[in-house]
Amino acid sequence: MTPKVLLLFSFYLLGSIPFGVLFAKMKGVDPRKGGSGNIGATNVMRTAGKTMGLLTLISDLLKGALPAFFGKNLYGPEWGFLFGFCAFLGHLFPVFLKFKGGKGVATATGLYLVLAPLPLILSLGVFITILLITRRVSLGSISGSLSIPWFLYLNVGTRSLFYLALLLSSLIIIRHFSNIKRLIAGTEPKIF
Repeated sequence: MTPKVLLLFSFYLLGSIPFGVLFAKMKGVDPRKGGSGNIGATNVMRTAGKTMGLLTLISDLLKGALPAFFGKNLYGPEWGFLFGFCAFLGHLFPVFLKFKGGKGVATATGLYLVLAPLPLILSLGVFITILLITRRVSLGSISGSLSIPWFLYLNVGTRSLFYLALLLSSLIIIRHFSNIKRLIAGTEPKIF
C-alpha cells in the first residue's frame, strides 16, 4: 500500500471518530436518541448543552482541517482536498457507528478553512444571512453548501477543486434530506 493510500484510509478513520456521541455521553446523553438524532454540534448542543456542542464543533472542524493541512503541505492542494474529503466521508459514514454519521458541515468547513479561506468566508456570509433571517441552522447550512463551490471556482479557478467541492456540497445536501422535508412541512425547529 502506498503512503498516500494509507493516509487516505487513516484520514477516513479519523473522520469516523464520533466526537458528538463521545462528548454527549459525558453528560449521560446519546444525541442519536434525542433532538434530530444527528451526531453533529447543533444536535449535541440541543441534547447535551452548549459546552458539549462547542467541543463537538471544534473537534469536527479539526477533522477536516488537519488532513487538509497535512495533504496541502506534503503533496499540494488537490491532495489536501482529497485527504480532507476522506475525513468528511468518515464523518458521514463512520465505521464506528455502522456507517450512520453526521451531515459533515463542520468537517467540510475545517477543510475549506485550510484550503479556501476566502470562499469559506463568503459562504459563511451566506450561512449567517440565512440563519439570521430564518433562524434555521439547516437552511443556512444548505445555502452555504450550495454557494461554496461557486465561490471557490471564482476565487481559485480550478475545475478539479470545483468538481470536488460540488460533490462535497451535494453530499451535505443529501444528508439534509430530512431537514428539507421538515422545512417544506414547516416543522423544522428554529435555533433561537
